[in-house]
Amino acid sequence: MPKAYWVAHVEVSDPQAYDRYRAANAAPFAEYGARFVVRGGAQEIREGTSKARTVVIEFPSLEAAVACYESEGYQAAKALRDAPVSVGDLVIVEGYDA
Repeated sequence: MPKAYWVAHVEVSDPQAYDRYRAANAAPFAEYGARFVVRGGAQEIREGTSKARTVVIEFPSLEAAVACYESEGYQAAKALRDAPVSVGDLVIVEGYDA
């Protein structure tokens, strides 16, 4: 079964409030087996446009990735980072299992 990923591009307007979101998302991420692959490190945009922060989170399956996003725990955390704290794009994508 292929893994799945959340791929997010985010602009953070209120870093202190965003830190509260990061603390609150730890429990649902642990519950659904999430693992950070990229967490806002240095980046170079070579084509197109993006936001300042890129995050990639790995899940054991597409079902786990979707269930985490839809969970009460994550939705409560997400409410802490919604605009005006941050704006972003998030895609849940199934990985390639060669």
